[in-house]
Amino acid sequence: MKRILIAALALFAGAAVAQQKPLVAGVDGTFAPHAMPKLGGGVEGFNIDMINEAGRRMGRKIEIFAGEFSGLIPAMQSGKLDFVGAPTTVTPERAKQLLFSEGYLNTYYQFVVGAKKPDLKSLAELKGKTVASNKGSAYDKWVQDNAAKLGVKAESYGTNADAMQAVISGRADAALSGNTTAAYAVLRSNKQLKLVPLKVDEGLVWGAAFRKDDAATRNAFENAIECMKLDGTMAKLHQKWFGTKPEKGSAAVTVFPGYGVPGMDGYDPKQHKPNCK
Repeated sequence: MKRILIAALALFAGAAVAQQKPLVAGVDGTFAPHAMPKLGGGVEGFNIDMINEAGRRMGRKIEIFAGEFSGLIPAMQSGKLDFVGAPTTVTPERAKQLLFSEGYLNTYYQFVVGAKKPDLKSLAELKGKTVASNKGSAYDKWVQDNAAKLGVKAESYGTNADAMQAVISGRADAALSGNTTAAYAVLRSNKQLKLVPLKVDEGLVWGAAFRKDDAATRNAFENAIECMKLDGTMAKLHQKWFGTKPEKGSAAVTVFPGYGVPGMDGYDPKQHKPNCK
């Protein structure tokens, strides 16, 4: 009887340890101001704060893995990461392979050029130019998909910072990135870059990405970010890292019905009320 009790206690202890196993979140550690190196080591940024706060509300410790964006989804699919916490544009193609949380930020594509170069006002003005982007990102895919039609040369770089540096050095005429990262890159470029009027808005959002078989973690994470929207935490992070308040009705302050992104594969329309502690 004593041996049975000891064995049962051991199993219970093992289960408790397993439940407390940290979740490993992948980010692009050069994608400022969402995730970027900080003095003293590690990374910081909007997504780092959001992920850690979501983990606290989930009752799970979070470990951050920083790598190139193009390698994050393969690493998650192979089981090395539990989810991708880097800003990941939710597209129909990606939604066929991944589960997404609801959107936490709206995203549109923003062009950046050298500070002394003429503004770009139309896609036609890109003809004959070289456009840089972050390899594996939605912006990279857009450039690759439209290169022939627009008559541009598409160049992919391992990090967003490298794509911006290509413009500064003259290896590229323009770079395409997300609106928040483009604005931050310009801010930190020491007046070597500028935003131009030309942008591409396809009504997309950023979400966290999970494996197709891990709806439980996706739903728990989504519950946490919904509570962050409701109590104003997400708006505070938006102000902290982007310098502006989120627009009324934007993804940063809107709790969407169901789990995931409405209209995309993997969306679960089941109604739920966020369980906020």
